[in-house]
Amino acid sequence: MLISQFNIKMITIISGSNRKNNLTVHFARHVYQLLSNETDVPVRFLDLTLLDSTIISDAMYQNTEQPQYIQKLQDHYFIPSTKFWFFIPEYNGSYPGIVKLVLDAISVRDYQKSFDGKKVCITGIASGRAGNLRGMDHLAEVLNHLGMHVHPNKNPLSSIYTLLNEENKVIDKGARQSLHKQIHQFLEY
Repeated sequence: MLISQFNIKMITIISGSNRKNNLTVHFARHVYQLLSNETDVPVRFLDLTLLDSTIISDAMYQNTEQPQYIQKLQDHYFIPSTKFWFFIPEYNGSYPGIVKLVLDAISVRDYQKSFDGKKVCITGIASGRAGNLRGMDHLAEVLNHLGMHVHPNKNPLSSIYTLLNEENKVIDKGARQSLHKQIHQFLEY
């Protein structure tokens, strides 16, 4: 069943880790594939492991001298999107610093076009029992501050090593059901 939302221009899914060989990307790709089949709205996938190392520089906070790489990232993923889905692994009881760095860099130029009034879904990823509940709350606070609206179903996925098979496919029935429910809620949001 394809769901077409006339007010959604584009959805961007963000795999929120720049750590090589992270497991977060597998959950994000799983939802990317399902979501792409559920809607005719364009869905883009931003894998933070592919970020250029030049994102960290003094110029990232200067509107006129900001690196082209950051501007292209903003122009391709943030400005045209009306909805975002963040997959956030638990790093030290919160979310990864690279996510905050990207948000900070993007907020320098065209702040309102990038964030204001846009809708967000968050899924927490953790090897422990809490599914990064604290990190999802931390991120939601930052996103709300940016003027974004966070969907109330922040989905914690816990014990992730038991949810994937050897090919890193999501095999756990409960995880698949909770992600599918979140997809439908997010499209209707």
